[in-house]
Amino acid sequence: MFKTLYAKIKRRERAWKNGFGMDISTPEGRRAARRHNNLVDHAFLRRILPNRYQLSPDAWRSNQPDPVHFPALQAAGIKTVINLRGEDIYSYYLFEVEACHDFGMTLINHKMRARFLKERERYLELLDIMEQAEKPFLIHCKSGADRTGIAAALYLLDQCGASIDEARAQLSLKYAHQRWSKAGILDAMIEAYAEYHKNDPISIRDWLEQHYDPEAITQAFQAKRKK
Repeated sequence: MFKTLYAKIKRRERAWKNGFGMDISTPEGRRAARRHNNLVDHAFLRRILPNRYQLSPDAWRSNQPDPVHFPALQAAGIKTVINLRGEDIYSYYLFEVEACHDFGMTLINHKMRARFLKERERYLELLDIMEQAEKPFLIHCKSGADRTGIAAALYLLDQCGASIDEARAQLSLKYAHQRWSKAGILDAMIEAYAEYHKNDPISIRDWLEQHYDPEAITQAFQAKRKK
């Protein structure tokens, strides 16, 4: 009985979340989209806490930028915004597209995952995007903790000559990343590279191309979590 009631409540909640926030072309639509952004996507928190940090003279990281953040991004010289949440039909993405246009920034969408490892091609594409994007760029996901953290780690390893310890630090509580959660799979990816690097200090790009095994990393991570 309780399971059935809970499932019914969750269905209604999903229907409510997915039922508005898809139009910013009219005053009424914009008001609804702002409510969706605040209530469903929690923009009211990010407006106060942008989780924004500079990685290098060419790169920044943050959570989902709100339109109110774009003057500060412009002041920092941001030319490109790399969105790890991917293209969407809802409020947060619509406002981001509009703000990037208004402030003359290029928006690049590259959808990533926080709790699952992607295929090697997806990470290699991300390295290429960060290398080729007009700089300085901002890279973000929703909270700026997990997907942004692994992207920042890869960027520092690939393009800044950073140490593995410096890369590890991009996945930490400082940025709201919780390595004991399912998102710890991203830490496991960096640790797999670190372990290989002890005996064969190849670049992160070469490791991804030649030795990255998401299934093996996932199995080892899941087995460790069960202990």
